[in-house]
Amino acid sequence: MAHPDITPLAEIMARLRNPENGCPWDVKQTFATIAPYTIEEAYEVADAIDRGDHGALRDELGDLLLQVVFHARMAEEAGHFELRDVIEGICAKMIRRHPHVFGDKRYADLAEQSRAWDQIKADERAADGHEDTSALAGISRGLPEWQRALKLQKRADNTGFRWPDHRGVLDKLAEELEEVREAFDDGADPAHLADEIGDVLFVAVNLARHAKVDVSAALRGANAKFERRFRHMEALASSSGREFSSLSLAEQEALWQQAKTELST
Repeated sequence: MAHPDITPLAEIMARLRNPENGCPWDVKQTFATIAPYTIEEAYEVADAIDRGDHGALRDELGDLLLQVVFHARMAEEAGHFELRDVIEGICAKMIRRHPHVFGDKRYADLAEQSRAWDQIKADERAADGHEDTSALAGISRGLPEWQRALKLQKRADNTGFRWPDHRGVLDKLAEELEEVREAFDDGADPAHLADEIGDVLFVAVNLARHAKVDVSAALRGANAKFERRFRHMEALASSSGREFSSLSLAEQEALWQQAKTELST
């Protein structure tokens, strides 16, 4: 199968960025101003996948690819690197990190492969002059915090620092929840509460990892379920000629239970 040519897209971006006859909006953008759009497009890719909409996925992948070309074009204009360098760099990295595919290395199982992957990345950091030798080195601070928590836990797991099964995680979650309860009862300040609630969230991520549940997908599902039920409550209130916000908490709770029963999801 012939490989697609990315040149036309690069040429379109060069035209858009032309200071003389390009698009004024595109011309004035910087790495910093475009970064939020890059993140947004990545989430829209995930949303299309979650909805099983392959047509939308095709379009969203195109939008995400445009972001890569946009950043590469700005870098080329500034003399940092070109799109070619980006492509060559990722190709070299993938070959280097998959010696079991492009070489004669063999791994006993996925756990061994995961440990080897981390070691290869550590070797890369050392070769680049990074002095941090911790098992947690190199985990980006630009990630969403739930995702960073997951990566921290996986790295720690690869060193053997782990609960043997989900029971230990559940016990830890109960312990952390009790500490939150005590903090509330003691009239703790917001900083202390934030610290305790952060511990709960961190352990919840670990619980999802032990259950082999995708944290992001689980939270998206919970958000969607809440939205469905809440909108149904509003509709139930409206059908009886009432404004949802005017109902008492007990009446709202009754509608919540009705929505749960009627929607069953």
